[in-house]
Amino acid sequence: MSMIHEVTTGAPRNKLRKRKGRGESSGHGKTSGRGNKGSKARVGTYIKRGYEGGQTPIFRRIPKRGFSNFDFANRFSIVNLEALNIFDDGTLVDAAALREKGLIPNDTLPVKVLGDGELTKKLTIQAGWYSKSAHGRILAAGGAAQNLKGEAFVFPAPKKKFIPREPVKKKIAADEPAEAKPPESKSAEAKTAAETKPAEEPKAE
Repeated sequence: MSMIHEVTTGAPRNKLRKRKGRGESSGHGKTSGRGNKGSKARVGTYIKRGYEGGQTPIFRRIPKRGFSNFDFANRFSIVNLEALNIFDDGTLVDAAALREKGLIPNDTLPVKVLGDGELTKKLTIQAGWYSKSAHGRILAAGGAAQNLKGEAFVFPAPKKKFIPREPVKKKIAADEPAEAKPPESKSAEAKTAAETKPAEEPKAE
């Protein structure tokens, strides 16, 4: 008696592809499983993800809540140090020079230099930002790392960690000593005495 693994040994491991449009008796003839008419039955039609036949899709029906930093992100054109070796010593490497060499697609975004690879040339580089490894290797090679204004690039000082203050304990009113009133001056005393003294009656002639 043959075992099941012996029976299936000679069977092909991959299924044959579905042959469409090979006669109505095949079950996939004529319309080839596309149905009748409509955009999905046409050739070259692309149905985008989430399309619901023209009605308002679900991502527009649900309310939008929350906050995203996507619109406020800093975006750069990335260049690695290894790619800058195509320039000659003493060359000023800015966005225009990088675009001319095809290292960046356009100059609409500021350039950020990363430290991948070794820099063997002495270059003056003007970029919007540098990684710390790239900045150190540029200076070690005898070059200069400048910002977009042509000044020496300096990393900003690290932000201080916020340490919340301890809450101040309020004193209980019963424990507080009675505040002594400041002594009034003599001029103030004389003024108050004059106000309390009754007015003199006019003398009869």
